[in-house]
Amino acid sequence: MRLRRVLTTTLLALACAGAAQAQPGAVERLHQGNRTSENVPSLPAQLIEDLNRYQNTRGASFAGWTRDGCVLVSTRFAETAQAHRVCAPLGMREQLTFYPEPVNSLTVAPGAADGFVFGKDVGGNEFWQLHWFDLATRQTRLLTDGKSRNQAPLFAHDGKQLAYSSTLRNGRDTDVWVTDFPNGKARTVVTEGGQWSAQDFSPDGKQLLVLKYVSASESYPGLVDLASGKLTLFPVDGGKASISDFRFSRDGRAVYYVSDEIVGGKPQEFRTLRRHEPASGKFDVLSAKIPWDVDQIELSDDGARLLYVSNEDGIGKLHVLSLPGHEEIALPELPVGAIGRAAFSPDGKRVALSINSSTSPSDVYVIDLEPRRLTRWTRSEVGGLDSSKFVAPTLVRYPTFDKVDGKPRTIPAFYYRPAGGPRKIAMPVVIQIHGGPEAQSQPTFNPTAQFLANELGVAVLVPNVRGSAGYGRTYLGLDNAEKREDSVKDIGALLDWIGKQPELDASRVGVYGGSYGGYMVLASLMHYSDRIRAGVDVVGISDFSTFLNNTESYRRDLRRAEYGDERIPAMKAVFDRISPLKNAGKIRSPLFVAQGKNDPRVPYTEAEQIVKAVRANGQPVWFLMFDDEGHGFHKKANSDYFGAAMMQFWRQHLIAPESKVGQD
Repeated sequence: MRLRRVLTTTLLALACAGAAQAQPGAVERLHQGNRTSENVPSLPAQLIEDLNRYQNTRGASFAGWTRDGCVLVSTRFAETAQAHRVCAPLGMREQLTFYPEPVNSLTVAPGAADGFVFGKDVGGNEFWQLHWFDLATRQTRLLTDGKSRNQAPLFAHDGKQLAYSSTLRNGRDTDVWVTDFPNGKARTVVTEGGQWSAQDFSPDGKQLLVLKYVSASESYPGLVDLASGKLTLFPVDGGKASISDFRFSRDGRAVYYVSDEIVGGKPQEFRTLRRHEPASGKFDVLSAKIPWDVDQIELSDDGARLLYVSNEDGIGKLHVLSLPGHEEIALPELPVGAIGRAAFSPDGKRVALSINSSTSPSDVYVIDLEPRRLTRWTRSEVGGLDSSKFVAPTLVRYPTFDKVDGKPRTIPAFYYRPAGGPRKIAMPVVIQIHGGPEAQSQPTFNPTAQFLANELGVAVLVPNVRGSAGYGRTYLGLDNAEKREDSVKDIGALLDWIGKQPELDASRVGVYGGSYGGYMVLASLMHYSDRIRAGVDVVGISDFSTFLNNTESYRRDLRRAEYGDERIPAMKAVFDRISPLKNAGKIRSPLFVAQGKNDPRVPYTEAEQIVKAVRANGQPVWFLMFDDEGHGFHKKANSDYFGAAMMQFWRQHLIAPESKVGQD
């Protein structure tokens, strides 16, 4: 496609042909296809070739069992992730959907219907439409209106009803809708305002468990009588709690759920698996002996077994219980990693699940419960690389600025250390910060970290600063509202820790993050530009006030619950004080900002305004935007180009010059 050049200022001569950029104040804006860039240099062919194998790794995620005993998986063989079917261990992956946009929310129908529901948007705008894929005819049918935002499809146990969440009513609130499947007309069953989702149909299909999500620490469960439309909210012990994964027992007498509500008058740090019988009042905490969060639960169709996954210091642990006694069933040893979706086969005798480890992309495994046998069903490619040479991170904990019980609080971080023996040259470091902020970095396969470590000799540190999920209710709330910059101080403490490691070069540290992690990059540069050499901000927040004003209306109150309300003068003052945009003059390190034009969460204006402000202070900024992406880059060609540009940025602004081990 013809390359169109738009000069926004007088174009100066480039310093050198291969890896130069325009001087501050002279910006060359290039449009090529769906890509817009400023100051991003030509990318060396050798770098692209070296990266190619890492960028051709792929994973497979379990999405459900089909009625013929096959598994439905999501994986990418071209540009985007699509639905595939696998019918035998390590068998052929049969691709079922072929769209230029990725598909998500794959949900297999139980009962007589033979097929699955999937979601798809346009250009990353997240206005997903739900579709039905009929496995018998291979025909696809649109289920939603084509305009609103639709997600979280859920079938009744007999497959005759489908519930989902939608913004159709007013574009702002996410209501719960139910349709008689496959040909009924959808109707609203929850219109209370806020963000609602369906959790489980009763065994007879007459009732629906629902949940209102306010924030990572606040949600409210309820029950809808589908005939009358009456919504009954359940009491929340302590008034406020994080609650999820509501499920009916198969006899309909009890509910299982995950919660951090108070127990016996005592606050609970972690989300535990619980069972409650409304009629008798009987209540049990089933995972009380595990001092970590429970992430998901599922019941077998026959009601004989229940599974749940605990998140133990970032590692997923699968548990299966026999019912009704809740005795633990012994399982084969599983690969160490993060566990994705897990579910029983229709006959209840097997469990399929996704496992993603630090040295292997996500793959699907099946456990036969009676012979206690683990079988791998997919083997995802690693670009022809020798996986034995992938770097497995170690978990480190470093002290930060405040104390707990008189001792320094410690922050967990995963440390990817390049292989090799003692070094004469101290290693440069990239700190990778997750988004959310109510998310958690886990030791999953990270091709970016592997390339940095194996090919460029860069150490990678992936911290879970305060505000991260997985470490208890108190830790989750340590960065809320006016305490926002305390999480930035945790990055400052990590810089202190790096300075005490002889093998790491404290003079060559970069920061990288996306979404809220992008804000953390900008805020870290704002406070520590004298200690951070360069930063990469992907779809990041540059000012909380402008972000909250411009994010999509269906998300605004959801984000105010976490960050604070910009309409309150005191909170607005906090936002102004901590805003990277309003403190752009403090950012004195080279910056690379990347963005999707259709991002509904963090609008592209957040990127454009910080680029302009930092450049106004004479600092070099690379800028990259894709017209067909939203919150992150989900098309392979776009992701590959960004990855190569980022590696060139690190090579140019971080890796050279070198320092000797132990040198200050």
